[in-house]
Amino acid sequence: MANKRTLKRGINVICEELFTEAVAASLYGPETNHDNAEALLFTIVKMQAEYTCRVSHPEPGMPAKKYFKDLREKFAAQASEIIDQINSL
Repeated sequence: MANKRTLKRGINVICEELFTEAVAASLYGPETNHDNAEALLFTIVKMQAEYTCRVSHPEPGMPAKKYFKDLREKFAAQASEIIDQINSL
């Protein structure tokens, strides 16, 4: 398990890259649907806040190694869903 600071930094970097790609796709994509783009940007910001907070406050009673492994898997799954949504913009 990486330390919490490294995990938070990784989450922030990935979310920043997703946000940048979503903005670029909404501005330069062939179809401009501003409502979908705004909803996607809001989802990225919400995901970043949620996972950063979850790193700081692990669930009590759950082993740390299992908790952080599950956290990374869920983050990766949600990030890949957002990537698919960006590609469809």
